[in-house]
Amino acid sequence: MNIHFKSLLTLLLLFLFLIACNVEQNESNVEIDNSSGVVHPEWSYDATIYEANIRQFSEEGTFNAFSEGLPAIKNMGVDIIWLMPIHPIGEKNRKGSLGSYYAVKNYLGVNPEFGTEDDLRNLVNKIHEMGMYVIIDWVANHSSWDNPLTVTNPEFYTTDENGNFVPPVEDWADVIDFNYDNPGLRRYMTDALLYWVKEFNIDGYRCDVAGMVPTDFWEQSRKELDEIKPVFMLAEAGEPELQENAFDMTYNWQLKNLMNEIAAGEKNALNFNEYLAEELKTYDENYFRMVFTTNHDENSWDGTVFERLGEGYKTFAVLTGTVNGMPLIYSGQEAGLDKRLQFFEKDPIEWKDHPIRELYTKLFNLKKNNQALWNGKKGGSISRINTDNDENVLIFKREKGENIVVTILNLSDESQKATVLDGTLEGNFKNLFSETEEVNQLSTSHQLKPWEYQVWFK
Repeated sequence: MNIHFKSLLTLLLLFLFLIACNVEQNESNVEIDNSSGVVHPEWSYDATIYEANIRQFSEEGTFNAFSEGLPAIKNMGVDIIWLMPIHPIGEKNRKGSLGSYYAVKNYLGVNPEFGTEDDLRNLVNKIHEMGMYVIIDWVANHSSWDNPLTVTNPEFYTTDENGNFVPPVEDWADVIDFNYDNPGLRRYMTDALLYWVKEFNIDGYRCDVAGMVPTDFWEQSRKELDEIKPVFMLAEAGEPELQENAFDMTYNWQLKNLMNEIAAGEKNALNFNEYLAEELKTYDENYFRMVFTTNHDENSWDGTVFERLGEGYKTFAVLTGTVNGMPLIYSGQEAGLDKRLQFFEKDPIEWKDHPIRELYTKLFNLKKNNQALWNGKKGGSISRINTDNDENVLIFKREKGENIVVTILNLSDESQKATVLDGTLEGNFKNLFSETEEVNQLSTSHQLKPWEYQVWFK
């Protein structure tokens, strides 16, 4: 090896060494951010959500009739109105006489049963004028059999070996599956999403079976939607990766299932520890989670809150109103909805006075006024308070700065006594459900009636 070559080799090795050192130094100075790439609309951090079933909300089943109910919804402290699908419903292979809202015949049209485009615009405007926001249901995974796309763009659909359209799930015989390997479908569906934000000024979407649609489609669509206005996106799914760059909020089915199991006597308050540990490990602190005791699927297919939760229905409502997450209320729930609404037929809600409305009103207004209950990273951390009766009594605390909320729940149908084993409840608190708004020193010992609930705050 000659001297000239040795010199070049030495210089090359020195250069590579310096680059490696520099990269290592730069990497050590980079602050890794593993939190959500989604920027939540500022108005969503203290928000609650209401699911509106237009068909069953009134005898008329129209946008205009629903609009008349907005003041009562607003008075409960609701911020987001989620409209179940507003599009025309397919007729081919329809289920029942009216069909499923989720069998979409035209993504750019309005269901004439609900009213006109102007009626929808007026509803959106009224919601905005009242200081609330509106998202509409979106069915991107499948369409009705008679959607015009089946004729104009049959390549958008999944087919079997004989070229026939197929349902995404065998039981969903009234709809057929889209094929997201087709770039034309992706462009069409994104443009349709953009249309309703541009033309009707809606504030986002609740996306049906979002986990059955490729995540990268949602991520690209979210990016384009946010260029118009900051939108709010709710996924009917639970996969945390959907919240990295696409969705603000996912469904908390885990908590719903736990509540059903506790009410059925299959689990108890101790199982909340496992649930909470898994929740905090799986989801980033800024991932919103929707918490609920019912929704349209639960009500129609699995039973009312009275069927599933029994005498504990208000106790579990308090849990969803104070645990980390955004609480949902479904149409008619505030009136004590005690029947399974038929899904494919007209089955109006019976509106009546019920104490659950006042309970939700107090919970939602506490959320608005106490930052400990806000959503995502702007809300308070959650911790369970240990007692000598953790099997039956659940006590937990949410805390953000000077704001503290303590929830005490008897998750059993028998009277219980629980003594706090640490001093984390010291200080003066107000009782949310006390008529006199008394200020009290929270004691260390609690005697609770069956399914009793208490919320203390400061």
